[in-house]
Amino acid sequence: MNKHHSIQFEKFEEKDVKEVLEFWQSIPGIYLHQNGEDSVEGIIQYLRRNPGFSHVAKAENRIIGALMCGHDGRRGLIHHLGVDQNYRKMVIAKKLLDLSLEKLRSVNIRKCVIFVLKGNKEAKKFYEHLGWVSEQKADIYSLLLNINIK
Repeated sequence: MNKHHSIQFEKFEEKDVKEVLEFWQSIPGIYLHQNGEDSVEGIIQYLRRNPGFSHVAKAENRIIGALMCGHDGRRGLIHHLGVDQNYRKMVIAKKLLDLSLEKLRSVNIRKCVIFVLKGNKEAKKFYEHLGWVSEQKADIYSLLLNINIK
């Protein structure tokens, strides 16, 4: 059977979080924060805040692609897009992006950003191929607020 015909795209639901986290840990180029935001509880909190914006791809009832997406009311954010090595070059990543971008458009979000690790040349090439533009206007700063995520 052709692998391409057996792929299902679904909303990323709370029931998928543990499997998606394990999946993301297996993907080179994805950095998961160890401060709680990329924990099961942290991801569930994000999905609840942004219902229907994140998506997974499944084949043979297992996760083979996942993307987390949300917005702050004015800009969309894409986090942790990954596709299993065995399923690359099958437009799965593009389909996951398209699903999330369409959801952002549906709530009048006009711009979306994505965080790409500086050394991830494969991801940079992929996004540039799709028309994304690297914005050199700002550096990202962060501050850990030391709260307990519930």
